[in-house]
Amino acid sequence: MGLLELFIIAVGLSMDAFAVSICKGLSVRTLRPRHALVTGLYFGGFQALMPAIGYLLGVQFQELITSVDHWIAFVLLALIGVNMIRESRDTDEENLSDSFSFGTMLPLAIATSIDALAVGVTFAFLSVRIAPAVCFIGVTTFVLSCIGVKVGNVFGARYKARAELFGGVVLILMGLKILLEHLGILA
Repeated sequence: MGLLELFIIAVGLSMDAFAVSICKGLSVRTLRPRHALVTGLYFGGFQALMPAIGYLLGVQFQELITSVDHWIAFVLLALIGVNMIRESRDTDEENLSDSFSFGTMLPLAIATSIDALAVGVTFAFLSVRIAPAVCFIGVTTFVLSCIGVKVGNVFGARYKARAELFGGVVLILMGLKILLEHLGILA
């Protein structure tokens, strides 16, 4: 997997965190740099941790399912993408607390990074160098989360649904690319 592909996956995975970061930005009246920093650290940290855990789990089963690993990668990425697209269509208003405490941020960080766990399993099947990959994903999510807090505080919720839709489409396309490459359709 090349750097461009990893970047595209990192951005796709970051869209949930970006969307929640926009909501966190909406929740504060006076935005301080620490709000963006705390949000970025929680979301970026968990977005790096979860694929590492998924990779460790996936490596345990890699030899058993090598013949269908491309299908597993495709299905996992497609399911995550479809779920993100479905969430982008949800019209329910999210009402997030303006707190940036551990008790508030931890569940949000876990919730926005569950899909990264499945991507980590996919990385094991694709023999991705996991340490640079998870660092790249974490840093990308950190940066986009910090930007999301500012965007939410300045512009409001207009971009939340678009971010989730974009992330979902990107992950589906990456899964399709992996499948087509393995089947020999793409070179």
